Order: sequence, then C-alpha cells, then structure tokens
Amino acid sequence: MTDIATRPTDAVSPPPRGRCRPRLDGGGPRAGTIVAFLTPFFLPFVLFYLVPIGYALWQSFRVVRRSGGQYGTSYTTFGGFEQYVEVFQNDEFWASIGRIGLFGIVQVPVMLFTALIMALLLDTQLLKLKGFFRTAAFMPYAVPGVIAAIMWSYLYSPQLSPVVDLLNGIGLKPDFLGPGAVLWSAANVSTWLWTGYNMLIMFSALQSIPQELYEAARIDGASDWAIAWRIKVPIIAPSIVMTTVFSIIGTLQLYSEPAVLRQISSNISSTFTPNMLAYTVAVGNNYQQAAAISVVIAVITFVLSFGFMRLTSKRAGL
Repeated sequence: MTDIATRPTDAVSPPPRGRCRPRLDGGGPRAGTIVAFLTPFFLPFVLFYLVPIGYALWQSFRVVRRSGGQYGTSYTTFGGFEQYVEVFQNDEFWASIGRIGLFGIVQVPVMLFTALIMALLLDTQLLKLKGFFRTAAFMPYAVPGVIAAIMWSYLYSPQLSPVVDLLNGIGLKPDFLGPGAVLWSAANVSTWLWTGYNMLIMFSALQSIPQELYEAARIDGASDWAIAWRIKVPIIAPSIVMTTVFSIIGTLQLYSEPAVLRQISSNISSTFTPNMLAYTVAVGNNYQQAAAISVVIAVITFVLSFGFMRLTSKRAGL
C-alpha cells in the first residue's frame, strides 16, 4: 500500500525527452489539412482579386511616350504620378463625381427609407398576404440592371411611353429624358431595382427580434408606432448601416442605367458617371489613365464607406 501511495502518477509525469508536440508549420497531417482547406480560397483570391488590383495599380503609374516625334514609335514607361495629375485636372472627372454625389445624396436616403417602411409593414400583424407582397417587392432585384434600364427606357421615351401619353393628355408635358430630369430618371431605375433587396435585409433583421420585447412594450402601453420607431428601428440599426454602405459603394459604381438611357437621350454624355468616364478613356486606348481613374474611384469608395461606418460606430458608442 505504501508503494502505491508514493509512486508518481502518469498524468503528472513529464514527457520523455526526445518527444515534442506536432508543429503546425513544420509539415505533418494537420498542416496538410489546413493547406488543403485554405488553398481553394486563397488561390482564386490571389489570382482573380489581388493580381488584377496590383496590375491596375502598376499601370496607373505608367505613361505612353513616343520616340522620334508625333509619328514615332510608342513605348510605355514609368511616369510616376503623371496620370493622377491629369485625372485631378480633368474637369469631366470632377463633373461626374459631383453628378454621382448628388445622385447618392438624394437616391440612397429615399431608397433606404422606402425599404425600411416596407420592412416594418411586412413585420406587422395588420398586413395580410405578406408572402405575396414580400415576393413582389423582391422581384425587381431578380431583373438584370440592363434589362430594367431598357424596360424603363420604353416608359420614358416620348414616342413609345403610354405614361408620357397619359400625362400629356392631362396637360403635364413631362420630359423624363431632359437635361434636368435624366439623372433622376436613372435614380428611379436604381431605386426600383434595389429597394426590395435592402428591404429583405432589414426584414430578416426584424425577424430575429424576440417577441417578448413587443409583449413587454404593449403591457407598458406602447402603441404600434412607438414599438416600430423606439424598439424595432434601433435594434436593426446595424442592418441599416450595412445597407447604407452597400448603397454608397453601388452609387459610385453606377454604370448600366445611364449607359442604357444614353441610347435614347442626348443629355447623357459618355463621361456622365466616373465609371463611364473610365470606360470611355479605356476604349480610347489610354489604359494607363483609365487605371488611374479606377484607383481614384476605389479610394473615394473606401474613404466614404469606412468613414460612414466609423461615424455611425462613434455615434452608437461602439
């Protein structure tokens, strides 16, 4: 008995010398498993995301020069920030940025407020046929942007649109493709396309709120209006912030709607939006300046998106 009490147990005995724990960075079956799981992600991420970005960034620092005069041989060389200087001195670039800024200031709040109202209505017990209304609101998102712009082009065209004929009949004389209205005609197409998508994100967030909160609020005498604006909206605020960031990014990427409307309106130029300007410059074989425009657009998108997220986080005390 004395021998058993004094004998050290195997649980506390030190590992024998010469043995060590398996290393993650030194091979072995576990390291191979990690590499096998990560490779399908990192390989396409590097090839199709990082490499194109790096190549565009490299091209933005290059310029095309000619040796032997105007009709000499052209060659590409490193030009430093020369392309960026030309971009910042381009009046059409700043005009497109101002135009898209006005577009975003008006269209994004209108779209998100409409999406929020629709999500709140779908979340109430008062609305019937919720499945139908939810599907009907989401269906425009299933339509490709180019197809939606073509469809709305028929409704805007003075020669084809029954809406224009109807409004002309009552004396309103609308001009949806005029110089003062064509920007908002494009904004209307974007709002029609993306409101249902944003509504679905907010509605999903509303579905995760515990019903006990509503019951406690009703016991305290809160009305449906108070529950909506004092309980539901603050709780789904992160979802609203996320949809706002998505909308800011989408606004700076605007291309399809004005590009299609340009086919029936002379009031949309080839440099109407920053993306259209980059495409027009690239089609003119000035790939280096198109790359510089793209990099500037990406930086503006990054600053606005993360600036908005940081501002909202500070206000929320996060």
